[in-house]
Amino acid sequence: MGSKPPIWRRILVPDTITLGKLHTVMQTVMGWFDEHLHQFVLGRELYGVPDKDEKELFFGMGVKNEEKEFLSSLLQKEKDSLTYEYDFGDGWQHKVTLEKILPFDSTITLPCCIKGKGACPPEDCGGIWGYVDLVQVMSDKSNPDYADRAEWLEEHFGVTDFKPELFDLEAVNSRLRRACR
Repeated sequence: MGSKPPIWRRILVPDTITLGKLHTVMQTVMGWFDEHLHQFVLGRELYGVPDKDEKELFFGMGVKNEEKEFLSSLLQKEKDSLTYEYDFGDGWQHKVTLEKILPFDSTITLPCCIKGKGACPPEDCGGIWGYVDLVQVMSDKSNPDYADRAEWLEEHFGVTDFKPELFDLEAVNSRLRRACR
């Protein structure tokens, strides 16, 4: 949410997927490493990883266990949506929308990504504002911050030439197959 141009993924998941498994799918299709807290928000309800008592999380607010909540019980009709929040410091927010309910097709291995746009913002780049700044800096080799950012990208992500428009469907699905075995 908030990126211009939009960064998005269209994924197929089984109706039996839990929010916990959906979190893994979201991390994988975005290319992140699950290094930060996350939660799902629907209305006034929070879903995430509960504490030992399974009663409280996130500053004393009640949370429901994401491993016990099925996506299909929360999003029941087309256009229903919820919010997936990741890395509360960077503040990544994703609108998860049920676009279509499809009949089961045994020839498709789920989950899978069928379409997307834009490169994944690098983990810890500072949220949408930091990402916008990173893209701007990396688009101009004469920018005084270019060398530092290029070094940071190479050191942390093995990337020497960041391309914000790049989306590799095959690579995303390869990562999904490994992550969701």
